[in-house]
Amino acid sequence: MLDVAGTWVARARDRPTDEHESENKGSESPSHCTRVGARRMPRGVLVRITECTGDGSAPVVIARPFGITARRRGNRGGSMSQTTRGVFVAAVLLVAAAPGRGDEPPAIRLAEVIEEARVQNPEIKAARARAQAASYVPAQASAYDDPVFSYETWNAPESFDVTRADNNILRLSQKVPFPGKRTLAGTAAERDADVARREADMVQLEVIAAVKRAYWDLWLVHENLLVYSRDKDLVERLARIAEQKYAVGQVSQPDVLRAQVELTRLINRVTTQTLGVDAARAELAALLSREDPGSIGIPEEPERVRLEQDIGSLTEVALRQRPELAAQQASIARFEANRRFARLGYFPDFEFMAERFYNFDRRDGLGAMVSISIPLAYKYKYDAAVGEANARITTAQADLRRLQDRIRREVRQAYLRAKTALAQRDLFLSTHIPQAEQALRASQVGYETGRVDFLSLIDSVRAIESVHLEHFQAEADFEKAYADLERAVGSEQ
Repeated sequence: MLDVAGTWVARARDRPTDEHESENKGSESPSHCTRVGARRMPRGVLVRITECTGDGSAPVVIARPFGITARRRGNRGGSMSQTTRGVFVAAVLLVAAAPGRGDEPPAIRLAEVIEEARVQNPEIKAARARAQAASYVPAQASAYDDPVFSYETWNAPESFDVTRADNNILRLSQKVPFPGKRTLAGTAAERDADVARREADMVQLEVIAAVKRAYWDLWLVHENLLVYSRDKDLVERLARIAEQKYAVGQVSQPDVLRAQVELTRLINRVTTQTLGVDAARAELAALLSREDPGSIGIPEEPERVRLEQDIGSLTEVALRQRPELAAQQASIARFEANRRFARLGYFPDFEFMAERFYNFDRRDGLGAMVSISIPLAYKYKYDAAVGEANARITTAQADLRRLQDRIRREVRQAYLRAKTALAQRDLFLSTHIPQAEQALRASQVGYETGRVDFLSLIDSVRAIESVHLEHFQAEADFEKAYADLERAVGSEQ
């Protein structure tokens, strides 16, 4: 709709605002307004986009000319006055509104998120189920084969009357491996179950480390959003100062245009960072197996963690408790059991049989039979089995050494990344941020008093923006490197 003042008004959804301007129009109730952007329209007209919320009414987005060309005096000539007298066509800025502060889910704590991942993450559930399945194998591997019952009839009449057959035989047989084979088969299966349990621990460590990284990624993008939002408010104030100075002829129009360009850049940043928050929430929600990413709140501030231990002590801890090493050691034990089992292959297996004979016109009787395998007939087969077992043990031992070297490297790299990020974080807090803030205050005062030009002021704004972003990046880098260090050591927290 078009109001009488020539301002185009479009409905928009609720948006949270940090600062408001009150405007009274006739007898209407005051509305609270905040600037959300600017556009250059045809014929050189600059348009300010303002969002207003009245008492009990829906928010609106208003586009109106700055009016600076009408206020300019002096030698600007007729072109500017002609612009103000021309037909004004405004564009509506349609912004997808973020939910209000009251709609935000509660803040989330890292410990609670980790516990939820332990319970809900499907990858962890699957690994635990695989470990449980492997725990049922040893009882099967060490058991005897099922006994076999058979019935046999000899020389039955054509009527198949078994009571008149010459012989009716009932037979019960049982295969018995050479002593020690069943035990070794069960031992190998137990070591397989140990490997599966350790692999489940590995999966849990990996998932929890991923949860921590996603948690701090969400924290980082939210802090970046706050930085851009604060800087947007700051540039809005600077833009108003530039307009006032331009109105009285103290500065040229490019200062106002630069302010609006910078404001538009920050509005775009706020929009993209808002989408970034949604993307980071989706990543964390997937790890927590939540269907609604919007239910995830904003992470709490990180604690000021210090690196108290050195690389040597952390490496020793990692070599003791990393589940990969325990899994590889269990794998070596499994191959050793397989080698002992292969060596027992040279020894025969047995089969015992008991029989009961029911004879026609003759006395009944009992029978027994013992069978024995002859493995030496194909000895080369068992030689190959022993050779295979030896090769697998050698491979597993080399893999164990490779894992130890990899763990040492992972601990060292994660420690150095954390140390570097910690030094950067402390440097930003102690030096860079105070210096940038002091420079911005000096530039702002200097611009208001005419001692500093607008470009220098914008440079100060961008400098403090960059410092804050780098500070939060260092914070997040440290927390993620610390999570990787915990993963490298084999600790969940």
